[in-house]
Amino acid sequence: MAISKLGQRRQVVIPKEICDELGLQEGDFVEVKRTKGFVIIKPKRLVDPDDVLTPEEGKRVRRGERQLRRGEYVTLEKLEHDAVERSSRQRRRKTA
Repeated sequence: MAISKLGQRRQVVIPKEICDELGLQEGDFVEVKRTKGFVIIKPKRLVDPDDVLTPEEGKRVRRGERQLRRGEYVTLEKLEHDAVERSSRQRRRKTA
């Protein structure tokens, strides 16, 4: 059992061995909860709900990663060039 002292600004030092076991590092977030007279400190990863992919988006990302590994990609320069070409062709059709 490890014992820590409550500091001047209510700070608690978590012993190194416990931090190492939990993979905690300086700057990590923890959840602090009171339950039946006990204080529980749990490691937490903060994730913005807007940053979570839907299952369909996850599939698209994985498919794109596979394509990149196989070398199947288009450079931004090529993509922009093709878009300009399509736009140019559409303008010619309208005026003809």
